[in-house]
Amino acid sequence: MRIRDALESDAEALATAADLPRGVVKDMIHDRSVRVAIVGNGEGNDSGDERDTDGEGVADDTEDSTVTGFVAFDARGGTVHVTDFDGDEEAIRRLFEEPRRFARREEMGVEAVVPDDERTGEILEEAGFESAGPGPRFEGRLTTRYVIDSADLDR
Repeated sequence: MRIRDALESDAEALATAADLPRGVVKDMIHDRSVRVAIVGNGEGNDSGDERDTDGEGVADDTEDSTVTGFVAFDARGGTVHVTDFDGDEEAIRRLFEEPRRFARREEMGVEAVVPDDERTGEILEEAGFESAGPGPRFEGRLTTRYVIDSADLDR
């Protein structure tokens, strides 16, 4: 699996994964930091160590590569906010390293709001997030806020 910056050409795959209109996904790619998890011939190896978020050092993806997940985040008010994500469990684990890495570098905390009926709460807790109580309702669903304080990012 390889993690890289999302490209506009990824919009269709992300729109399908997130069940969002393609135009919304294109705007998300332009307006936020978006990383994608890639598997297939374009990934190079399966060591789990390969990242290409600076556009250098890793071969371009081929048509045989598949997007298996994504994470979108932005920074405001001293916090990195994860605004959307999707993927299989392994992809989510790897992708959540990206906002953590950004937050560590900028000395910020990280926050994600997750619907209570999704399996990702446990994944986030394993990644170092702590439940900070209920979040806002989202499309009528109850949510939980998960946070990592900037002082806890090095753990």
